[in-house]
Amino acid sequence: MPKLSAGLLLYRRREDGPEVFLVHPGGPFWSNKDAGAWSIPKGEPAAGEDLLIAARRKMAEETGFAPPGPFVPLEPRRQKAGKLVHAWAVEGDCDPA
Repeated sequence: MPKLSAGLLLYRRREDGPEVFLVHPGGPFWSNKDAGAWSIPKGEPAAGEDLLIAARRKMAEETGFAPPGPFVPLEPRRQKAGKLVHAWAVEGDCDPA
């Protein structure tokens, strides 16, 4: 069975177009690596965990922000390494600054 990941694509509307919220992995492997490193907050679900619940949990763990929804399912995408990523779009305003 392929590995799974679940995440949220948080966006907000601006006059000049939408903005999306992305995160950058930490640790020594990712230092000074930006190209292709930015992603939606996501992670692997716990055994038996609902994918949307996992996506919401990972967003809260990684950002401290828990958007209330509604959540719009997006088409799952397979990463180069084979992991299948399930994502939901959600409108919200999270400004980490």
